Amino acid sequence: MSTGSIQYSFTAELWRYAGPAGWYFLSLPTRLSNEIRINLKASEEGWGRMKATAFTGHSSWQTAIWYDTKLQTYLLPVKNEIRKKEQLVEGKEVKIVLTI
Repeated sequence: MSTGSIQYSFTAELWRYAGPAGWYFLSLPTRLSNEIRINLKASEEGWGRMKATAFTGHSSWQTAIWYDTKLQTYLLPVKNEIRKKEQLVEGKEVKIVLTI
């Protein structure tokens, strides 16, 4: 069942996962994550994964957000290609428009 597209805007600090892969993420604000979980939880796939499109600066990418039970929020991975193109570094505040 499709719920249609919903767009969210937020700003978050880019951080790097400490594991060997070194992925970079933005943590969605808790209030926003709660709203998404309440309204769209039925759209989640395995492991709290939800397909999304993210936009920042002049870039967009197809991705997914994952619900992190330890942090109690969704995480948005930021691809290396996007980080380079938009000059995003760890600790930088990033404005995102997310379509789910």
